[in-house]
Parts: sequence; structure tokens; C-alpha cells
Amino acid sequence: MTATTGRPSRRGRPGHDRADVIRVGVQLFNEQGYDATSVADLTARLGVTKSALYHHVDSKEQILQIALNEALGGLEDALQAALGHPTADARLTAIVDGAVRVLTERLPQVTLLLRLRGNSDIELAALERRRRFDHTVTGLVREAQAEGLVRADLDAGVATRLIFGMINSVVEWYRPDGPVDPELLGAEIRTVALDGLRPRA
Repeated sequence: MTATTGRPSRRGRPGHDRADVIRVGVQLFNEQGYDATSVADLTARLGVTKSALYHHVDSKEQILQIALNEALGGLEDALQAALGHPTADARLTAIVDGAVRVLTERLPQVTLLLRLRGNSDIELAALERRRRFDHTVTGLVREAQAEGLVRADLDAGVATRLIFGMINSVVEWYRPDGPVDPELLGAEIRTVALDGLRPRA
């Protein structure tokens, strides 16, 4: 289905579907930068004509929009699920686990999100969604501080940036076909990131 109309995607050259176009587009954006990637680059990598490409997407901007929606939508869904937990500690734990899961499952899309420069309206809108996400997570840290579960001498905003700095760094080395189990990775990041926030005995 298309992102904007809900109509079934149109097929172009046999052997390529809309998912291929999105996947290759995101791959190219991550390799050489979104601004530096042209429609000609996309068609060359896919081995199709421009008209065949436009059977699947309206523009390279649409590829960017779809990819960012996949990354941000996953993070926002994880946050909503975390907010359903009964305690601040459980909510904070759940969002760390959820964010790591989204990153490992949607690695190319999240990598693209983290490399945005804000050079277009689509990018600026995505960055604003990311800021809202960070703001809500900072609120979870403050709630945990109020419950005595996180050190009160820490700035909640700084703590949030440090937690997600650790999570986001995974895009630089994690590989889905590598030896690191994603569930174990989430548990290890949670242990390292959150244990340091606990009040001293």
C-alpha cells in the first residue's frame, strides 16, 4: 500500500517491488547522504528506468518520508507501550528495551533518522517528532527520580541524552547477521545505562 493513499502498490519491472525501492533508497541515503543521492543513482542501483521507479514511489522524498515514518513510528509505538506500565522504573526499563528492539529490527531506517541534517521540511518534521519523543522520555526519568529510583543529582535531560547516546551508538557496529543477540544486547544496554543512574547505597 502507498503511504498516502492506502491503494495497493503498483508493480514496475518484474523482480522489483515497492519494498525493494524503499530498501535500496535507504541504503543509498545511508551510504552517500540523502542530499547527495539522485534519482539517477536510485535507478542505476536498481537497474530500472525512471518510469519504472515512479511506478512505486512519487519521488526520492517519498522514500525518505516512508523510511523516517518506519523509524519514528516504531519508537513512538515502543514509548506508548512503555507508558502503559504501572511504575516509573518499569516504564523506563521498557522504553530502553523497546528502543533497542526498534533499532535492531529497523537498523537502516533508524540510521537514516540519526543522520538527518534538517535540510528539508520532511527532515525538520522528523526531527520535531524525535524531540517530542526525547521530551517524553525525559519525563519518565524525572518520574523515576521522584520515586527515588534514579539519582536526584542528575539532570534528567542529560541522563536521557546519555542513555540514548549509548543506544544510538549501536548503529555504528551492530549487524543483524552478526554474533550479537538483539535481546541480550537490549538487556546489556539496560544494565549499563540504568544501573549507573541508581541512587548510591
